[in-house]
Amino acid sequence: MSPQIQHRDLAAFADDRVNLKKTEVDDQRAQVNRLRDRIEAKIAASPGYGFVKALHAGSVAKGTALRSVNDRDLAVYVKAEQAPEDTPKLVNWVRDLVIEAYPALSDDQIVANTHCVTVTFAASRLEVDVVPVLYEGEPNDVGYLVSKDTGERLKTSVRQHLDFIRGRKKDHPKHLAQLIRFTKWWARQQKRRDGEFKCKSFMLELLWVHLADGGLVLNDYVEALERFFAFIVNGGLDEQIAFTDFHPASDLPARGSAPIQILDPVNFDNNVAEHYEAQHRDRLVAAAQEAFDAISTAYYEPAKGQAVELWQDVFGTSFKGAA
Repeated sequence: MSPQIQHRDLAAFADDRVNLKKTEVDDQRAQVNRLRDRIEAKIAASPGYGFVKALHAGSVAKGTALRSVNDRDLAVYVKAEQAPEDTPKLVNWVRDLVIEAYPALSDDQIVANTHCVTVTFAASRLEVDVVPVLYEGEPNDVGYLVSKDTGERLKTSVRQHLDFIRGRKKDHPKHLAQLIRFTKWWARQQKRRDGEFKCKSFMLELLWVHLADGGLVLNDYVEALERFFAFIVNGGLDEQIAFTDFHPASDLPARGSAPIQILDPVNFDNNVAEHYEAQHRDRLVAAAQEAFDAISTAYYEPAKGQAVELWQDVFGTSFKGAA
């Protein structure tokens, strides 16, 4: 007997609930572009600011965004020699620039965070993280994020991050991005149930790439998700997870004692899970165990209603199964 919930059921759920539609992408991109244009107009009127370029970044640019998450990223590159000497002020400096560039927004709609300025549009509820990147002339759009509180610099590259995920998507058309979106949706359900649960979107992307690079077959969503959660449950997070697209393996650091070590492919000094403590790993493993158990049990469940309820443990009550 075939399982009650199969690949086609998950594909239908993705199309109905999970995936961001092209029309929504176009509308949100247009709004971000208007913000970018206003910033660029301000730059043109004030050449001393030292801005270089603005690039779309984040999940929409990567093609891994969820329909119901209204946050977008715009990376703004700034010439280092023309930025404020006191680099912790960089984010606040950019906030002031955005306020001048977009006077229609109130001050509480433009908020300085650790590495970015979040701009909130009331009508559309769209949030745009304007991320200043300190640029020192390195190729491939390599630059540095700067903490507004400490001045700590973090090496990054919007271009290389996009190239990384787009290259893997070329190797695994459609399915890799879809599976990333499924687990982002799953993580969002977990965060609603448990305020202490942590699982970054970028971390999920890297975990899927690691498994795909290792030969995981992605064209059956039920099986792929089951194996994804099994990887976490069976100690997959014990190992160092890293990629050598932009740096040789000889540059890799030692595994270290961090509960989870998943390295940014652009910067081996950046452990994407740096701020995850043992309790966060335990919660992640426990949630993965519950998801694995639900998927495995649903596979053998003869009643459609019971199988749907089990998948709702993974995706929430909006999952109904195909008619």
